[in-house]
Amino acid sequence: MTVPDTAPRRPRLIASDLDGTLLRGDKTVSPRTAAALAAAGAAGVRIVFVTGRPARWMGVVSAHLDGHGLAICGNGAAVVDLRDGGRLVEVRPLPRENALSVVHALRSAAPGTTFAAERSVGLVQEPGYPPMTMDPAVEVAPVEKLLAEGETYRGAPVLKLLAHHPTFDPDAFLELARRTTGRWAESTRSSPSALLEISAPGVSKATTLALRCARDGIEPERVVAFGDMPNDLEMLGWAGTGYAMANAHPAVLAATEHRAGSNEDDGVARVIERLLLLPE
Repeated sequence: MTVPDTAPRRPRLIASDLDGTLLRGDKTVSPRTAAALAAAGAAGVRIVFVTGRPARWMGVVSAHLDGHGLAICGNGAAVVDLRDGGRLVEVRPLPRENALSVVHALRSAAPGTTFAAERSVGLVQEPGYPPMTMDPAVEVAPVEKLLAEGETYRGAPVLKLLAHHPTFDPDAFLELARRTTGRWAESTRSSPSALLEISAPGVSKATTLALRCARDGIEPERVVAFGDMPNDLEMLGWAGTGYAMANAHPAVLAATEHRAGSNEDDGVARVIERLLLLPE
C-alpha cells in the first residue's frame, strides 16, 4: 500500500537534549529509555545527543550510542566521537576577541559577574566563579589570562564562555546579555541559576545539527527533537517536529506545539515508542 505524502512517517534522526530531557533527575538513563533508544537504532533511526555538556560528561550515555558514535556538545560548539574517547570531529570555537568583548560588556552591565571558560582540555575559571566539586578547574586565574592565546592553551580552543551572577534572575540575566553582547556572541542558558552559556556568533545546537544533517542528506522534516530549556529552543524550532518536555521552561512550552512527558516519566521513550510504529 502506498502511504500518502501527508501521512506521518518515521523520523530518520532523533536529536535529544540530555539534562532535564533524556536523563532522569539523578542523571541516569532509565531502563525504558535505554530500550527505546536501542529499538530506534535497530530500526535504522539515527540517535544524536545534542547537549550543553562537554564531552567529558558524556559517559552516562556512552552505552546508548548508535553506529556513528557522534554527539553534539557545548551547545553546538563541538562534534565529538564518543567511541574514540571524545575526539573532536568538528569545532566551532568562540574567538578570543569576542569573548573579551563579552567579558567587558557584562562586567559593566552586571557588576559582580564572574567567568569561566570551557576549553577543549577542560574548565578554566576565575577565582570568584562558583567551583564545581565534581569537575575541578584545570586552572584558576583572571579571565584575561584564561582567554590568552599563549603556549599553555595552543590547540585548545574556547568552546564556550560561562558567566555567573549571584543575584540576577536567570531569565533577566539572559535578556541583559543578549541585549548588550549580541554583536559578539550567542547567549543562552540551561541552568536554574543565573548562569549564561556563551558561544560564537551563529553557533547553537540547531545550526550544528543542521550542518550534520545536511552532510548526511537528512531533511529537517525527518528530524524529531526533544528539549526542555532555552538552549534547546532553536533546535526544537528547526526540527520538523519538536517536543517540549512536560517539565520544560515556560518559554520552551510556549514556543513548541508538541509535548512529551517529563524526564522523570520516560517522556522521550514514550514518544520514541510511538514513532517506531509509523511507516518508513
